[in-house]
Amino acid sequence: MTLDALPTTFELNNGVRIPTVGLGTWQAPLNVTREAVAFALQQGYRLLDCAYIYLNEREVGEGIRLSGVPREDIFVTSKVWNLHQDDVGAGLGRTLDNLGLDYVDLYLVHWPIRFFPDPTAANPLRPLNPDGTYKVDRSWDQARTWAGMEAVYAAGKARAIGVCNWSIPYLEELAKSWKVVPAVNQVENHPFLPQHALKAYCDDRGILLEAYSPLGGPGAPVLQDDDIVAVAKRNGVSAACVLISYQVNRGIVPLPKSVSHERLVQNLQVVRLPPGDMALLDGLAARGKAQRLNKPPFCWDLGFDDWD
Repeated sequence: MTLDALPTTFELNNGVRIPTVGLGTWQAPLNVTREAVAFALQQGYRLLDCAYIYLNEREVGEGIRLSGVPREDIFVTSKVWNLHQDDVGAGLGRTLDNLGLDYVDLYLVHWPIRFFPDPTAANPLRPLNPDGTYKVDRSWDQARTWAGMEAVYAAGKARAIGVCNWSIPYLEELAKSWKVVPAVNQVENHPFLPQHALKAYCDDRGILLEAYSPLGGPGAPVLQDDDIVAVAKRNGVSAACVLISYQVNRGIVPLPKSVSHERLVQNLQVVRLPPGDMALLDGLAARGKAQRLNKPPFCWDLGFDDWD
């Protein structure tokens, strides 16, 4: 590998290889998801990040078939929703039916929280209490969810399994019972929320981090930050390229979201960032810019230092 080359895949702890940049599909509108996924695959994307609760998996599957790219060349991720943790196999079955696939490459526990089902709720997939918070089953043991994950992995329905939105305390609790170490932990990650301690913890255990919202999300201040814009100018790239490249340089898989053809192409550009710029980006949160941008009203402490 030359000095400036960056890897195009990372190896998971079970030997499966995952592309270093993926396409997030959260909030992708139904009427454009199919075409956007097909276009992205035709441009070179090989990792698609999906979830049952995104409600667009059927369109993602149609985009896969429309693209003409062989299924075996595509790394497909999905997530078991909070309502389905008592039967992970059935949850994955719903996703596979939607996608029109026989297996996923990676299946994640979307949140370390189970919801009480409420078929009378205005939105049964997101059952709410009268105060607007979610109906969380506070007695649920996540070891039961993980046992279900291990079962679908053993059955060959997922080539790898992992978690999403898990902090160090939650991982330590799960480690007491896991037989299969999670291959991935997907969390919000960007220079305003770099999660250095979590990365070190996961690195020590062979758990790869994935970064959702690597660009901060709509209206977020990350793309307009003066320090990040200055890094972009020094390297002759866009601020978005800096934020995506920042993660790959750290050994983290970024999952930028877009349905715009122009941005889909741009988001595949990844560059090696100089050590000084990496150090600057690593230190932005500690310099007073720390900010979590995605915090659902679970009213439940998920173990992150900034979560209450």
